[in-house]
This record gives sequence, C-alpha cells and structure tokens, in this order.
Amino acid sequence: MTRGKIGDTASRAELAQWQAERLSELLATVVPANPFWTRKFASAGVAPSSIRTLDDLGRLPFTTKEELAEDQLAFPPYGSNLTFPAGTYSRLHQTSGTTTGRPLRWLDTPASWEWMLDCWSTIYRLMGLRRDDRLCFTFSFGPFLGFWAGFEGASRQGNLCLAAGGMSSEARLKLILDNQVTWLGCTPTYALRLAETAAAQGIDVASSSVRAILVAGEPGGSIPSVRARIAAAWGARVFDHWGMTEIGPLATECEDDPDVLTVNESACIAEIIDPDTGLASADGTGELVITNLGRTGSPVFRYRTGDLVEADRTPHPSGRAWLRLRGGIRGRTDDMLIIRGNNVFPSSIEAIVREFAAVAEFRIVVTRLREMPHVRLELEPEPEADVSSLAATVAAEIKQRLQFQAEVRLVPSGSLPRFEMKAKRLVREA
Repeated sequence: MTRGKIGDTASRAELAQWQAERLSELLATVVPANPFWTRKFASAGVAPSSIRTLDDLGRLPFTTKEELAEDQLAFPPYGSNLTFPAGTYSRLHQTSGTTTGRPLRWLDTPASWEWMLDCWSTIYRLMGLRRDDRLCFTFSFGPFLGFWAGFEGASRQGNLCLAAGGMSSEARLKLILDNQVTWLGCTPTYALRLAETAAAQGIDVASSSVRAILVAGEPGGSIPSVRARIAAAWGARVFDHWGMTEIGPLATECEDDPDVLTVNESACIAEIIDPDTGLASADGTGELVITNLGRTGSPVFRYRTGDLVEADRTPHPSGRAWLRLRGGIRGRTDDMLIIRGNNVFPSSIEAIVREFAAVAEFRIVVTRLREMPHVRLELEPEPEADVSSLAATVAAEIKQRLQFQAEVRLVPSGSLPRFEMKAKRLVREA
C-alpha cells in the first residue's frame, strides 16, 4: 500500500482526494485477503472496487465493538480480521473488556506498528515535545496498546523514556524527581493520585521539573475542572489525547490550540453521525466514526467509537485544516444515564465534583428507587477538609446544573478505590 503523507494545513479538497486514494488502496489490499471484511462487505452487497470517493464511504456498513468481539468468539483467539497470515504479526494488544466480558485482542504487523508510531510522531509534534524532554509513563505496562505505542513513539524520536511499571506511587515519584522528568504520561485519575501521594509525603510537585502531562484513557482530560486540578497540582500544561486499541492513536490537543482535540486526518477518515439515526450530523454534534487508513494488517471501516463529540468549525489561526473537536470527548453513548427524563453523562457529574477541592475521590452508584433510576453519589473528602456542608452543596449544584436530585453521601477517608489505569467510578446496581 502506498505510504504517502499529507500535512495538517492542506486544503479540505486536497485532503479529501488524498483520503479517497488511500481508502481505495486499502480496500484493494484487504479484500479478498481479509476474511472478516470480505464477508461483511459481501453481506452488505457492496463491492469494494465501487468505493472511489468519500461520498461513496456511506455505502459501507458501520462496524461495532460487539461485532468484533463476536467474531473473536467465533474464530478464537484473534478473530478473522487478519489481512495476512498469522505468522506475519508481531504485536498483540487488547482492551480492558467488552460487553461479552472478554477483552478484545488486536494483532499488528511490523508495518502496521510503524504506522502507529508515525501517528505518535504527529501527536508529539503538535504537542510541542522537545528533543531534550524526558518522559515517564507512570503505569504498569500490560497488554494495553496506548502505553507501549506512546513510549516507543517518543523513544524512536530520541527522547529519554522511563517505564514506571511494577512500582508503587512513592517509587514512581522518586523516579520522576531523581531523573528530572519533564513529561508525564498517565490517566487523568492517576495524575491526581500521584499528586495526592506527593502531598502526603510533603513533596511540592508543582515546583518540580515536570512541565507537561499527557493524559488519556478517560474523559477527564477534556473536563475543565479536572484539567484545572491537575495543572494546579503539578504546575504543568495538561495535554489531552484520544485513541483506541481498535483504531490506534488518532487525536491530540495541540500546543497552540488548548481545550480542543485535533484529529489526525492523514491517518483516518472521521465522520460525526447522529447516534440514533446513523445519518451524518447536520450540526457537527454526535458520535465519532472512524475508518483508519494505514493499519493494513487489521483495519476498521466506519467504526462506531461510542464517543460523543462536537466539531469546532471556526478557522484555526495557523491554517490547520484537520477536524477539531471542541471540548474533546464529551461522553459515551453507552455511559449515558436517563434520570427523571434527563440525559446525564458521568463526565458531567465529574465536572461538578472536581470543582470542590475538599473532594479527594468519588463514585457514582446507579440503583432503582420506586422502580425509577436513582443516583447515589459517594464523596470521599480530603483528610483535613471542612465537610460540614459539602454533601448538601454538591447536591444543590447537581440539582441546579443537571436538573435532577442526587443522593450525596460522605464516605470515610481511604474507603473508595484508587486507580492506576482507567478509573471505574460508575457502578450500576440496577
């Protein structure tokens, strides 16, 4: 497959032409070599050779995570989304889980992995990573894709990269300080957890060498109150990043464009659809759908990410033409709660909770009360915080801004779980 590149300041017409050419090349490589896509397109009655422009893309069927998970159950252990013989693949990564309770496994060839690292080169360029920056990835290096790709992407550029897997939070802090790390890579939750650990040890990380924190894996990186807490605790710039095991690393916050995610449209075709109808969104608000263009060994076409976004259609001062998402990822279609007729996302609740410095950690528990969905919000206060009116004040803010009454309870210090990977603060008991 041709490995051309197109810059982020190319016109939309030039970009569309380039994407269409890459899409045609990818389809010609994948069908009939890849059993999954060959079956899927045949079932939909679509001949891949007929897809010549981006206007034709809508004729291809959508793809979902559940569909891919079912394929892996039918063709264990990796499914049938393999364009090449199994022996040509060199990387295995997997998700944290699916609706089947099983992780989604993903294989990559050396060429597909190089495409992944190229995506990271673009991300680091847009973030303003310098050659003298030192990076520390503060999480355990398990089978999750993002950690490895981010680490290897920076290492390939010549930066010093520290892998802090298998260490306590205290040991990681020492590693960061001893090596004068300038960039951290972690989830938003763990950035706050490390700051909490540092405060308990009397360490002022805001005066450390850390100048930037790359966060991913949770919506917190795009929630203003969460970003503000992280930035204040570390005295550092917070950069949000977005990607998935199934699609690769595809969006980032740019150094010159805060609070906006820029999608790397040289690596994918992005669509925003109405999640209910599946039609293109008229106002640029809806679910993000991705077709990746370089992961030939295990590609996805029109993949419904479940992430809700809003396109920022204002011109970028630098002339950047790639899709920009105002406020990053707004929420997920599968996380939405319907409380007393109101559509509520957990990220909206977190945005309010994180405005209260007295709250160290929280959990959202959804139960049923008199046959209706009921939200119980558990707040764990900071050890020395004044909590006399905390629960009532938080409840009042939720009522005023989200239009529903939450039951807010204070729980003992240290009683709620802490997370190193993606936080799981939403518990459904009903």
